[in-house]
Amino acid sequence: MTAKTPPAVRPLGFGEPLPLLHARSNRNERFALGSMAGRFVLICAIKEPGAKEAQTALAAISHEPSDESTHLCAIFTDGQTSDALQRLTNARLVFNDAKIAETTGLFDKIAPAGRWLLFDPALRVIGMWRLDDAKSALRAFNNCPAPERYYAHSNAPVLVAPNVFEPDFCKRLIQYYRTQGGAASGVTKQDATGRTFVSLDDAFKRRSDCLIDDAALRESAMQRVYWRLAPMIERAFMWRPTRMERYLVARYDAENGGFFRPHRDNTTNGTAHRRFAVTINLNAADYEGGDLRFPEFGPRIYRAPTGGAVVFSCALLHEATPVTRGERFAFLPFLYDDASAKVREANNRYLDDTLMQYRDA
Repeated sequence: MTAKTPPAVRPLGFGEPLPLLHARSNRNERFALGSMAGRFVLICAIKEPGAKEAQTALAAISHEPSDESTHLCAIFTDGQTSDALQRLTNARLVFNDAKIAETTGLFDKIAPAGRWLLFDPALRVIGMWRLDDAKSALRAFNNCPAPERYYAHSNAPVLVAPNVFEPDFCKRLIQYYRTQGGAASGVTKQDATGRTFVSLDDAFKRRSDCLIDDAALRESAMQRVYWRLAPMIERAFMWRPTRMERYLVARYDAENGGFFRPHRDNTTNGTAHRRFAVTINLNAADYEGGDLRFPEFGPRIYRAPTGGAVVFSCALLHEATPVTRGERFAFLPFLYDDASAKVREANNRYLDDTLMQYRDA
């Protein structure tokens, strides 16, 4: 920010956010640290898992409840392991990644053996203890309130804009879906080589998509977003979109409890250019459930009226809650600008065949 800007890598301190990087873990070779948001997280950062202080800390963790829905206790090492650590790998989230351990700032030179760090649901540090003070760390962790109470009166930084699509155009898009039909929608992922691909994951996402191939219909949707929504985005976020990606109508159905678990929209090479996500509801009064929620900012749910949009940064963790009655239709594009278009073009080389349909969408 200025010539006196501190170094990019330094020990995390109070109030500072955990970098949203990916790390090797016992559950995923490329675990998104940001996916832990929405709950209180206690990280035990250990330099030498075999050391006495580490053994005591690991023993304390082993007696903690393992339910991770609201409170998550994880272990982070710089690549070393021990028998005690191995015994916890089935019940605990364990990171074993020396490079990420360094760049996240979890370790501190004044606590060479390691330390405990407590994060709030937005993954900002709210407590720090030496590794040998497991009692204080775990007491603070267990005294944390339910996440929904912590951010009970908070709002996510989103824009809700009604009247982007008129009712007749919403009906036209729904009819297009019904005529063309939809296909199961996959989850975008990235492998160790940087390749971006899509795979079906019914436990993470249940949605059907219909890509709009009709050029006139695509143009009609784009014009409405450009003239009606883009000026509001510029007013709210001081940023003007110039490009739109992915013209599709999505359908979530109560028959299979359609949902999309918490995720971010720009975490792979193939999606890094995305700046803002747009959800335009096409039939807001015809279903129950199926709302947007932003776990980092509390329990509030968001639903625009029919033809209205919810606009939010692609960096925000968000989810579509399960549809419990009826079926939900939505138009779901991404917005970016000319500078981001260069990023997209450069990263097209990472796209797997499963994403070729989006190359020019």
